[in-house]
Amino acid sequence: METISHSISGSKPIILLQKLKLTSNMLTCIIIDDEEHAIELLRLHIEQTPFLKLVHTTTSPVQGLEFVLREKVDLVLLDVQMPGITGIEFIKLLKGKSKVILTTAYKEYALDGFDNEVVDYLLKPIIYSRFLQAANRALAVCGRNVIPINDYLLVKTELKGKMIKIDIDDIIYIEGLKQYVSIYTQQEQRKIALLNIKDLEQRLPGHQFLRVHKSFIVSVRHINMIQGNMVYLTTKESIPIGHTYKEAFTAFMKDKIMS
Repeated sequence: METISHSISGSKPIILLQKLKLTSNMLTCIIIDDEEHAIELLRLHIEQTPFLKLVHTTTSPVQGLEFVLREKVDLVLLDVQMPGITGIEFIKLLKGKSKVILTTAYKEYALDGFDNEVVDYLLKPIIYSRFLQAANRALAVCGRNVIPINDYLLVKTELKGKMIKIDIDDIIYIEGLKQYVSIYTQQEQRKIALLNIKDLEQRLPGHQFLRVHKSFIVSVRHINMIQGNMVYLTTKESIPIGHTYKEAFTAFMKDKIMS
């Protein structure tokens, strides 16, 4: 499956992203949340994710539990605070039958979530790049693999009519410059693209790139060291970790830490 985003007016860059080959079956998933607008946002995220298949949604945790216990469901996207059964109580009743990603507006439930071995913990409002990180983690936990092939960006430059191709694997980090971004690659080249950093974040594969600051996205494979609120890259650049992004960054890196 190939994701293509473009603008008819030509005012925005064309982005070609992630031609994917699925090596195994998709993950079936269910959304359980007592708020319809939260369900709709997650539904849109799932529709953009080629290895996820939505099989059911419900605002009732009791009905959702009955469905998961009755049917084969790989992944449950589960709100924490719900009437009748809380998300934490739901996990205990589930007894490991399906993997769980918790979704909530409250940071204080993060520890409970990880204590109950959830795949990930997403804070609302959930942006797609963060959702994709969690989905890729679920894919790995469930023993499935997605192999990206021919991954590249095709973006407009500051020169009228000129577009450049950038291999995703060559990107070290990205710096936002208002309506522009600077893309730094392994060839020690700095490429300027007419692109908003938020748009780029939503289109980059979440298992490979992390937004660590309002102005910076880094390639995970190029992280060499983390010290305090700084990320040090293999190319010796240092990137600050912004307060807004620290929790998501820490959660992503949690399963990489050897203790």
